[in-house]
Amino acid sequence: QVQLVESGGGLVQAGGSLRLSCAASGRTFSDYPMGWFRQAPGKEREFVAAISWLGGNTNYADSVKGRFTISRDNAKNTMYLQMNSLKPEDTAVYYCAQGRYRDYTSRSYDYWGRGTQVTVSS
Repeated sequence: QVQLVESGGGLVQAGGSLRLSCAASGRTFSDYPMGWFRQAPGKEREFVAAISWLGGNTNYADSVKGRFTISRDNAKNTMYLQMNSLKPEDTAVYYCAQGRYRDYTSRSYDYWGRGTQVTVSS
């Protein structure tokens, strides 16, 4: 049974930083691409960043490019999202998701965490 647990959210002032973590269990972490998504109140969930199963490929939404960095530590079964220069519009619940076996191209995600709240004050 796959489980994804996010942590690291909180309240931060604009311009500040946070690092989110996503701890995964249930299957061989290093075989699966991972992604971060977010959902702000009243808005649809949106893609934030993705990383391939060995970490060699990453992609970002234009809105976070240059400010956020996705990474993973396969020895620890954990993915991270380093968020710098945070803006009030980054306020959202952030979710991690796990993709399909060694399939980075399709960007299909089968498992989701419950999310962690990030609030950026102005």
